[in-house]
Amino acid sequence: QVQLVESGGGLVQAGGSLRLSCAASGRTFNSYVMGWFRQAPGKEREFVATATSWGGGSYADSLKGRFTISRDNAKNTVHLQMNSLKPEDTAVYYCAAKRLPTSNSPKDYDYWGQGTQGTVSS
Repeated sequence: QVQLVESGGGLVQAGGSLRLSCAASGRTFNSYVMGWFRQAPGKEREFVATATSWGGGSYADSLKGRFTISRDNAKNTVHLQMNSLKPEDTAVYYCAAKRLPTSNSPKDYDYWGQGTQGTVSS
């Protein structure tokens, strides 16, 4: 079992940045694929990025170049650096985990944090 806690959300002006963090519990953190997803009001939860313990991963095409995922296996943490933010990035951001293989679908992830709100003003 893995427990996840997100932090780092908040309010930022368009063009600004936020750095989200996810703290994971568990003895086998390195065996999990970590993912970030987001959900805006009235919309389905959507894929943002994934990261493996060895540095592999993926990004939503629309977010490449603005968002960067990273993880620190020694600290059981994963981060999402969000730059050049736009109002349409406003959403609740969720950290999630699954065992291999990798996946970009939220339906495949077994463990979820409670989310952290990121709001971008125009």
